[in-house]
Amino acid sequence: MKATPEHNERIAKMTFASVYPHYVTKVEKKERTKDELHQVIEWLTGFDTNDLKKLIDEKVTFKTFFERATLNPNAHLIKGVICGYRIEELENPLTRQARYMDKLVDELARGRKMEKILR
Repeated sequence: MKATPEHNERIAKMTFASVYPHYVTKVEKKERTKDELHQVIEWLTGFDTNDLKKLIDEKVTFKTFFERATLNPNAHLIKGVICGYRIEELENPLTRQARYMDKLVDELARGRKMEKILR
């Protein structure tokens, strides 16, 4: 499936604070922890728990979130399909980065070992 400009714009305008609780719920429902979620997010973005709290309090958009992030150099190794989109085929960098995070959260919730998630 090809991402449309409208889809890319919707992701850019979405706030991290609105999605974060869904990440927490998803991993905790599968008996993973918030600390593990934070470890995965920190690996991808460089943001520690305090940074995440500030970003949530600021209600930053995904656009701002990823502009401030220092993406892990191995992020390009995240491949596969998430939400019907093949990550490695997404042309918009912001959409690709958001789907990287979705994929890592999904892998965590599915019980994948942390050393495999953190490529």
